[in-house]
Amino acid sequence: MIEYHALPTSLGALLLAAEDDALVGAWFEGQKYHPDPRPWRHNPAHPLLLTAANQVRAYFSGERRDFDLPLAPRGTEFQRQVWGALREIRCGNTSTYGELAHRLGRPRAVRAVGAAVGRNPCSVIIPCHRVLGANGSLTGYAGGIDRKARLLALEGGVPNNGSLFD
Repeated sequence: MIEYHALPTSLGALLLAAEDDALVGAWFEGQKYHPDPRPWRHNPAHPLLLTAANQVRAYFSGERRDFDLPLAPRGTEFQRQVWGALREIRCGNTSTYGELAHRLGRPRAVRAVGAAVGRNPCSVIIPCHRVLGANGSLTGYAGGIDRKARLLALEGGVPNNGSLFD
């Protein structure tokens, strides 16, 4: 059974979901591909959800740069490979869809990589917000470009020149 907790953040509520002893998802309210949690059990006291919530709070307060959580995101083998590559992008750094495709040994699969990045079920924790367009533009983020810009600014990955938030 999947258990969940909706954690308030400065970017909106983040729905954290766990099954057994692994996190299966973290979605911002209103983001693309947000699941319907009604069949799940609300359990903010679940030990893993408590740990995840504490780590997310520490991240948003600038006290934490990476996450140390057991993850079990559901997806195809290719999607899981892409999500694994995303976890290698360190806080404060960015990559492009093309660079990810090359890193995976699939340089012609840029669009497939982009689709897999867009389906990342663990927003923030698997840092898909650190992926930019080939020209450095803020492209495609299921949680919205404004959130992507704010996450990158929080991490120091892109300059916060004000125009990103207007």
